[in-house]
Amino acid sequence: MTRRVLVVRADGLGDVVLSGPAVRAVAAAGVAVTMLCSPAGEPAARRLPGVSDVVVARLPWVDANPGPSGAAVLEQLVALVRTIDADEAILLTSSHQSPLPTAVLMRLAGVRRIGGISVDYPGSLLDVALRHDDDRHEVTRALELVEAFGYRLSSDDPGALHLDHSGARLPELAGEEYVVVHPGASVPARTWTPSRWFDLVGRLGAEGMRTIVTGGPDERALTARVARAHARAEDWGGAFEFPQLLDCLAGAKVVVVGNTGPAHMAAAVGTPVVSIFPPTVPAARWRPWGVPYLLFGNQGIECAGCRARACPRPEPICVSAVRLSPVVDGVVRLAAALPTGSGAAA
Repeated sequence: MTRRVLVVRADGLGDVVLSGPAVRAVAAAGVAVTMLCSPAGEPAARRLPGVSDVVVARLPWVDANPGPSGAAVLEQLVALVRTIDADEAILLTSSHQSPLPTAVLMRLAGVRRIGGISVDYPGSLLDVALRHDDDRHEVTRALELVEAFGYRLSSDDPGALHLDHSGARLPELAGEEYVVVHPGASVPARTWTPSRWFDLVGRLGAEGMRTIVTGGPDERALTARVARAHARAEDWGGAFEFPQLLDCLAGAKVVVVGNTGPAHMAAAVGTPVVSIFPPTVPAARWRPWGVPYLLFGNQGIECAGCRARACPRPEPICVSAVRLSPVVDGVVRLAAALPTGSGAAA
């Protein structure tokens, strides 16, 4: 019987994307990989190479918008994990998260071997426990954990991000080449203000660039406002489901975005990224991975690492001082470096 490994990454969509190389390392051993993720991460989990099954659940100690917790919720989660019948559970977390509550869940469900990265003393909750907490990138961090379990990427796998997508040019975007601007973020402190995105789109249009402005259904007002900056900008806010958004990003010359999931989605389809990166979390851990990228924002500001959801200052000074000209020049430079849809990595 094929061994089954449960990989848990129960936070955001971008976090799931970054777990991809670790998932492939586990799958390379010939085991069946079930991924437990949140509803937000499900679209990405279903497109990670190496994932056999996806189980969706909200873990109230991880979820960004947690529901109630208590004995009844825990009992339901234990019953769910038991149905997976996993031999091992690999608990992928960020440095600010503890794997120990999830490890309790796994123990109660009878999983035989459990591992995670914890700066707190894990007692007998973790069979495989890494204790470091430095500025390793999330991809590296996850790979180190699965390597401690004995799993490694195959020799022909370079460890880049990847999401399965059609690779087709969207007929809606046929014609001339384009760049994508994605101004929104689920955490407002991790992107620019709308007025700065408006100014950027105006400058890109003045440079002759066709600009596709993307966003989720709840970001239509934002994308409409930003796209009004220039006649060469097109508002596609809320227009794409996840598969179409992947194809849109894959067809772009460059994607300009804050520190949010679409930055990692773009990297996972091989598109260069210009990242407006407020240092609420360290860039060393969360920068775009495996593609040409440029990072803008004062990473050494005194309040770096604040993990704020909304900046308490009148304006986010870590990125408000970023000048438009270097950003526009960076977009032009990256756009000229690669053919459309190229998957070349840095």
